[in-house]
Parts: sequence; structure tokens; C-alpha cells
Amino acid sequence: MKKTTLKDIAKQCNVSISTVSKALNNSDEISEETRFKIQEYARSVNYKPNLNALSLKNSRTRTIGILIPDMLNYFHAQVLKGIEKTAIEHNYKVIICITNDSFSKEKETLEMLSNGSVDGFIVSLAEETELKQDVGHFSKTIDFNLPVVMFDRVANEIMCDKVITNNFEAAKIAVKQLVNSGCKSIAFASAISHLKVSQDLYRGYKEGLLETGLIINDALIVNTRVDHYSGYESMLQPLFEQGSIDAILATNEEVALAAMKIALRKGMKIPENFSAIGFTNGVLARHSNPRLSTISQHGEIMGATATSLLINRLESDNEQPIKIKLIETHIVERDTTIPVKVSS
Repeated sequence: MKKTTLKDIAKQCNVSISTVSKALNNSDEISEETRFKIQEYARSVNYKPNLNALSLKNSRTRTIGILIPDMLNYFHAQVLKGIEKTAIEHNYKVIICITNDSFSKEKETLEMLSNGSVDGFIVSLAEETELKQDVGHFSKTIDFNLPVVMFDRVANEIMCDKVITNNFEAAKIAVKQLVNSGCKSIAFASAISHLKVSQDLYRGYKEGLLETGLIINDALIVNTRVDHYSGYESMLQPLFEQGSIDAILATNEEVALAAMKIALRKGMKIPENFSAIGFTNGVLARHSNPRLSTISQHGEIMGATATSLLINRLESDNEQPIKIKLIETHIVERDTTIPVKVSS
């Protein structure tokens, strides 16, 4: 016979797992009617409590739950490297869960690990969660005294520690670097226009043009949603048809590389008369030919910072103010940009 769990009781009583645990602990936060209903049902099914789940405030697992959208993304791999290294240094273990950008999987995983398996969470929002703007499951987790640290994709309305980069500023700096190297017709290309990271980069691109005295030319902007790299070249083709493009800022490496392929087919020389900068500093950038200049988010530093924030909160006896840590980006210059001469 299957053992009844907190999740089973929560489903039967139409409440959250945290509500069940609080009711079984006779918490005053739960109404008397709800406590009675949950406790009666638990007795009727002969529920045997998970001691970890019922004493989260007093017990520690020294385990951190990690929720990331995509394991194949090089940036997330770097973040995980920073998380694990820092966790080990502080004698913590990690449980790594992949949401595959699914809202329901993210919510289900958060609830599952909230049964006493972990002391807190480090999270980058799933794409569906960002689009739905439904982050109530994180509020419930925090209310259950399980701290959350968000990184990269964060929910501003959730009161928790966060680790971010200034993507707006990063794009602005990239545009200025391209202008200083002699580029005058700089395109912007995004296949992820629905995500905040792309929107911030787009705003930074436009601001960079304005601050350097260049006009914003709609013919040099492709800002759309394409879900597979096989569609990138056809997405980018119109940028080259008007003939004046001499540089591109792309929201990921794959889009930048697709633009480079088109430029080379058209007989353009890189970087002499076509430059490219991609966002995130992954494996493709290092091994492309020519090697791609990129904006680095420093994923390992981001992961280490998020872990330190969470451990500090877990091990502090006092209530701490919410912290937001900004990780500075920088441009990694490779073969697709002309080095900017610094005047002496």
C-alpha cells in the first residue's frame, strides 16, 4: 500500500503543501477550520509524518535545491559550476532540477522539494513562468521559511535575494565599442523578443546608438521570436538586403554566427568590413571561425554569488535585508571585432 505523503493530503484538501505542514504543526497561521479538516483527513489515512517536513524550522539538511531552465545552455553550466564549488566549500550538497522552461514543472518541483528535502533554493525562472507572470509558488515557498535566491531571470515582485547583470548597460557599451572601432551601420538581432533579457538588450542597443549620434534605422532591426536555430538565417536575411550593414549585436551566439555565415557568403571580410558581438560567452564563441567576440555574464561568478547569499541567509540568526547583487559584464574581444585603439 502506497504511503500517504504531504502532497497527497494537499491534493485531497485542495491546499498547498506548506498549508498542510503548518496545519499538522498546529500553526496559528492556518484557520481552525482548515487545521481540523487537514488533521482529520491525515488521521483517517493513517498518515505517518516525515520528520523533516514537520520540523523545517528546527532541522537542517545542508542541501540546496537548484532550479534551472536548461541544462544544455553553457551559461547555466557555468552557473552550476560556481554553485557547486561554493556549496562544497561550505559543506552543503545540491539537488539540481531542470525545468525545461515549463511553468508547471517548475511549480511541481518547488513543491516536491519543499517537503523537507532542502534548506533553500537557487532559481532562474522558467520561460513559461516569465511569460505567464505567475510567481505565487515562490511567495508560498518563502512563506514556508524556505529562502529563495533568484539569478539571471528574476521576478522583481518576489521579495528575495537576487543576482543579476545590467543587460541594458552591456548592450549600450557593445554598441559604443563597435562605433569606436569604425562601424556606422549596426544591426540588432534577437530571436527571443518575448524575454526580458532581449528587451533590455534592445533598449541598450537603441540608447547606445543615440548616445553615439547614430540614427535608429528600423531596417537594421530584427526583433522577433524564432524557436529553432534552423530559422535564424532566413530571419536575418533582410538585414543584408538593404546593403549598408557593417556590424551586428545579437542576443545569443547562434544568431551572431548565423549572421556571420551570411556576411561571408556575400563576400564580406570579418572584421574588416563586418563585425559581430554575441550575448553570453559560450563554447561556440570560442570555437567558431572566426572566433566570436561576446558579452560575458560571468556565469560562474553569478552562481558562486547566489550560493553565498543563500548560505549567509540560512546561517544567520538575524533577519537580513533583501540583497540584490549586480555582476558586471564585459566584452571578450576575439576575431569578429576590430580592437579599439586607446589614446595615450
